[in-house]
Amino acid sequence: MGNECVDNAVLVIPCSGIGKVHGLISREATYLVTDELAPEQTETMCLALLVKGDPGAVEAVRTHACIAIDGCAKACAEKNVQIAGGAVAKAIQVAEAFKNHRGAKPGSATMLTDEGWAITREIAGSIISEVERLRASEEVAR
Repeated sequence: MGNECVDNAVLVIPCSGIGKVHGLISREATYLVTDELAPEQTETMCLALLVKGDPGAVEAVRTHACIAIDGCAKACAEKNVQIAGGAVAKAIQVAEAFKNHRGAKPGSATMLTDEGWAITREIAGSIISEVERLRASEEVAR
């Protein structure tokens, strides 16, 4: 995403989580949604732009529905959307998905295993469900 965002796109904002497998899962789930599963309905942005206070990023979260994907309980993506004045329509924590995958070995900070990709696809499915819900409520509001 540049400094402009498609009017009715849902913003999917993953945590940075560099060096952690949960961060990689949050980013890969986001890319599955924004690049493959719903590219016309969704966009993403670099969390660092929002943290830095980039005017385009701040405006985007204030004017679009946002889904925050966080790797851990620190919830950096969710908190930074709120700090910028945006509303988080749905906050997803990768760590929560592991409750359904006890003992899973998802991979490393740089590469996912098959188990890691399964969890990533599950989270992407949750994102898609929320995007569909948000878009349906937009239709009702029009």
